[in-house]
Amino acid sequence: MEGVRIDKYLWAIRVFKTRTDATDACKGGKVKVGTVNAKPSREVQVGETIAVRKGVATFTFKVLQLTDHRLGAKLVPDYAENLTPESELDKLRAPVETFFLTRDRGTGRPTKKDRREIEQIWDAIDFTSFPEDDDQ
Repeated sequence: MEGVRIDKYLWAIRVFKTRTDATDACKGGKVKVGTVNAKPSREVQVGETIAVRKGVATFTFKVLQLTDHRLGAKLVPDYAENLTPESELDKLRAPVETFFLTRDRGTGRPTKKDRREIEQIWDAIDFTSFPEDDDQ
């Protein structure tokens, strides 16, 4: 096998659940081979490094063997080496701070006064301390 489409390869090594997800990621600029964005039809070769941005983390894989068939999870290490640095994996384990404004059921829409109070609370929050999520 000389080369495999990158979207098919990422699906086969279980980076994405469906080929459509892999294709969309390629089209969205979330997949790079080396330093270049990869189109879904780009053929991947043995020895190349693939970087995939999923959520806040960027996963890095080295192609060991080519396949165009979906693999069992136990076989994936034979086809791709996970080179993702620990710092990227730590981003996935970072605590997620959430902030909820609740309103009692049946109280209707917020009044102008309620809206101003909500805006004051939002303005008081320092959003620069939160990690950025480019996927949303």
